[in-house]
Amino acid sequence: MAQGRGNSALSVLVLLFFTFVLNWDMANAITYKVGDAGGWRYNVDNWPQGKSFKTGDILVFNYNPLFHDVVAVDEAGYNNCSVQNGKVYRSGHDSITLPQGQSYFICSLPGHCKASMKIAVNAA
Repeated sequence: MAQGRGNSALSVLVLLFFTFVLNWDMANAITYKVGDAGGWRYNVDNWPQGKSFKTGDILVFNYNPLFHDVVAVDEAGYNNCSVQNGKVYRSGHDSITLPQGQSYFICSLPGHCKASMKIAVNAA
């Protein structure tokens, strides 16, 4: 009977260990406010420079949803300010968890992306 309890305790410890290891990246995620205090706005395209993004970090886009939105696009959408097949966010306070690799975000309202209301970030 004592051996059964030992196996249960060991199983719980192993489960806790793997839960800890698998959630380590999420526990160390950093939340970034895009555009800092100014929020999601025109001429924000240089905001990512000097920052080291990791998979699981969170970008928070703060803006007035009457005047802006956020669209996650591919590289072509970013370069051409095109929202084909993009995921649209319109809450005014959007939290987006970064996947590994390159991510692109633009504002889809006419002229906004061309006014540098777009960012590209690379999460390691």
